[in-house]
Order: sequence, then C-alpha cells, then structure tokens
Amino acid sequence: MDFFATIGESKLYNFHSHTQFCDGRASMEMFAREVVAQGFSHYGFSPHSPIPIESPCNMLKIDVPVYLEEVARIKEVYGNNLTKFYASMEIDYLGKDWGPAHEFFQNLPLDYRIGSIHFIPCQSGEMIDIDGSFENFDCKMERYFAGDIRYVVETFYKQSIDMVNACGFDLIGHFDKICNNASHYCPGIEDELWYQVLVSELIEAIIAQKLTVEINTKALDKHTRFFPHSRYWKRLIEAQVPIIINSDAHYPHLINAGREEALKQLNEYII
Repeated sequence: MDFFATIGESKLYNFHSHTQFCDGRASMEMFAREVVAQGFSHYGFSPHSPIPIESPCNMLKIDVPVYLEEVARIKEVYGNNLTKFYASMEIDYLGKDWGPAHEFFQNLPLDYRIGSIHFIPCQSGEMIDIDGSFENFDCKMERYFAGDIRYVVETFYKQSIDMVNACGFDLIGHFDKICNNASHYCPGIEDELWYQVLVSELIEAIIAQKLTVEINTKALDKHTRFFPHSRYWKRLIEAQVPIIINSDAHYPHLINAGREEALKQLNEYII
C-alpha cells in the first residue's frame, strides 16, 4: 500500500498502539510526548475498535468522535515536519456482519485500518476472546471449547482468511497470534503439518489481497517470539509482501520495544 510504502526502513515508526480509549495503560498525550522524545517520524494510534458484543478491551462506539478529536489535537500540538501522527483502529472481524469492511469503519476518517482476529465462535456460536494470558486461555478452553484446540486453531485461521477476503483494511495484525496460546496449551502444535497448511493458506490469501503485514514485537520480551513467527518471513519476502515492524504498545515506554531485534532478523532473510 502506498501509505506504508512511504515509510523508510531506517526511520523510527510504529503504527500499532493502544491508549486510554481501549486497553492501553496511558493517555494519548503521554504516548505523544514519548514519541517526540524518542524522535519518531511516524506514529499511529490504533485503539481496539467498537464491537457489538461486550468486551473490556474494546473502545465504545460513543467514544469514537472523542478519539478522533483527540488525534486531531495531538497532531496540532505535537505533530510537525519531523513527527507525524495518524488515526487508525485495530478492527475486530467477527464475521460477515462486522469487520473492517463494514460501512461504519469505511466511513470513518481514518488514515489506515488494521484488521485483526481476537474473537472466534465457540462450538455453540458464542464469540469468545482467545487472546490474553495462558491462564485465561486454559479456562476458556475448558469452559467454551471442550478442550478442542484443533477446533480453536482451525476456526482462528478460517476467520482470518474470511477477513482477508472481505477486504476493507490495509494492514493485517499479528496474523498467527493464536500460536502463542495454542503452543502453550499443546506444545509442538506449530510443527504439525495441518497447522502449517492453515498458515500457508492464510499467507496465500494475504498475498492475493496485496496486504501489508506487520511483524508484531509485543510478545518478544515475555514469550521470546514475534507474530508472525520468523519461520514465515522468508516466504513473505520472496512474495514481495510489504512488511513493517510494530510494537503493539500498551505503555509509552514500549513504543520501540523489539524493533532492533526484529530488524536484525529480518535483514538476515533479505541478505
């Protein structure tokens, strides 16, 4: 996409972050000050989008105008020729009736849109958040999914492919994030052929839709992994998929976390 193509690899940027409007741990004002202090050239705010189900992590629909007004204020107060701020959302795809392609999100004055999967339907059809800590995931596996990890993984990737094919967004967020909780629940699952086939099908869909992919560094410090896993980077590079590095920051001091490590590994594949 032209928007991300203008971002030089050597520049400091981050297009995935969360503040007071969702589950972030600081205000946009605090983030903006840190952005300027660290010398970032491009910074995007991307609160978890409103969704039509209950969620403590997602912003409320009534807060959308307030959020957009705050982005405009941040641009005016902190933006300049050296630092540019952008309005975005990380939009949850819940199915054909709610996701990035929905007219509500298409009509918002956003600079770009992130499409992500955090919720999948359990066997009874209820939408369940499969993100979060290992402990919460273990509880949900027993309470909602009858311990069927293969169902969870297959549904996550089917939901992801459906989102990609529905279009309406520019950047796909942490496209294999289920791997973290799934590998905890069932060690070695990422090495199984059926799992790798699912990831491969998603990558093919991403390539076909010409999406930009993020290397998400949020889990590097705690879980020593990137999303997507580095084993898929070579294929993305060979397919000329545009790649950017985002920290998915929820705290101002983490806006640049993991960037150098990701760049170092990424350059090994490029060279």
